[in-house]
Amino acid sequence: MSKYSIEVIGLSVSYGKKRVLANIYLDILPGYIYGLIGPNGAGKSTLMKAILGLEQTSSGSVRIHGKHLEESRPELAYVPQKDEIDWTFPANVMDVVMMGRYPHKKLFSKINKHDKNIANEAVETLGIEDLVQRQIGQLSGGQQQRVFLARALCSQANSLLREEPFVGVDLTTEEKIIGVLKQLASEGKTLLVVHHDLSSVKAYFNKVILLNQRLIAYGDVEQTFNEENIAKTYGAQLTLLHKTGMAQQ
Repeated sequence: MSKYSIEVIGLSVSYGKKRVLANIYLDILPGYIYGLIGPNGAGKSTLMKAILGLEQTSSGSVRIHGKHLEESRPELAYVPQKDEIDWTFPANVMDVVMMGRYPHKKLFSKINKHDKNIANEAVETLGIEDLVQRQIGQLSGGQQQRVFLARALCSQANSLLREEPFVGVDLTTEEKIIGVLKQLASEGKTLLVVHHDLSSVKAYFNKVILLNQRLIAYGDVEQTFNEENIAKTYGAQLTLLHKTGMAQQ
């Protein structure tokens, strides 16, 4: 088995004649939280979906713990952006959390006591016990984020991919989410998180991937998240970064 949890090998994605990702190579290790950073249109979500097999690639491949994606889907859990979720779907919180068990079930097999225990533990970890009967569309943004993180925990996947988990959440929820992610990393899980708030990168992530259609840099936050690499990643948008004070860090 490979020592890497996720290997991206020469990955390229195009929409028609437009190249969105160009020749991406990444070796992602377990036990770390990776921040996936870049401007709008950089291809961050596209890279996530390509890793998951949800995006058609022009070239390249992905391996999960040394195996082809088809062999290793239960190893991955994914929480998409909020606007990709149907909040009117008639499911309550526990229904959503329990969906994390489906990759482990055979066709027509029923949810059992073991599955319910795992779901209840995930619910307790995120502090949403009082919401289990609520319809997901009735929840606040922070509550919704907690529910979908609980679903990911319920899957017991080794790698968790999350899109913008801190958008539209209160500070308490943000602290809860990053606390859970750090705990998962300490247990040897792999966390890959699309993130836009540059001021919190050094506090939240062990490692960083800087992307703008091509891979700019990746590695330990302290060595990689510097002014030179930020400038290469954001280009003309660097003026905005100076206003936030990030370019001075």
